[in-house]
Amino acid sequence: MPLTENRGQMAKRIYELFDEESLIKKIKNKLPYLFQLAEIDNSRDGKLGMEIGSARERILIALLIYKFSEENVKVDIAITKSEIDVIVFDEPISIKTVTNKKVVGVKLIWTVDAQKAIEFINQYSPKCDILYAHINWDNEGALYLLSKESQKEVLKEFGKDFYFKLPKTGTNPRGVEISNKAINKLVEHPTTKKIMIDWTRDETIQYNSYKRWVEEWKEER
Repeated sequence: MPLTENRGQMAKRIYELFDEESLIKKIKNKLPYLFQLAEIDNSRDGKLGMEIGSARERILIALLIYKFSEENVKVDIAITKSEIDVIVFDEPISIKTVTNKKVVGVKLIWTVDAQKAIEFINQYSPKCDILYAHINWDNEGALYLLSKESQKEVLKEFGKDFYFKLPKTGTNPRGVEISNKAINKLVEHPTTKKIMIDWTRDETIQYNSYKRWVEEWKEER
């Protein structure tokens, strides 16, 4: 089902990320490198810290700013909707990144309250497009744009039990996810934009995550 033509300026402009050949080439070349730097910055004893998700999010927001300029990308604002991470041309976008051999579901809301999770599902309606990075180191993954319309369509067609994943009864609830099955329906949807990416690590990187801060200490203020 094609996207409607009157979705607004943001829909037409953000699609340039997936339609502009020079930018596609830059994303293919630079995103694995930048995400690798983020992992180095956010690793301790070979293990990734929880802050890696925020670091990747900042990299993708920086891509949006690079392409569309700061005045069209709003980040330092009071966003009350939990799934919204950035606003581009007055349209909200959620950013999700996962590292896995397969395309897997993503968290919609974090909560330890099982009742709140159920309430969230009952009231939920997709409110924004999702910029979804599937990171598959030493193999192929992709950067996807999952439209709000496709999310609504899959939710309506297959239902809540298919679309959402809840923690099993008796376990510690950690929130509500879009299920693996639903996310695969979304990435395969005809309206979804994608850039296939070879997630090859650069073994020659000589990067010291402390160097920047050492240089800052040297500067006189």
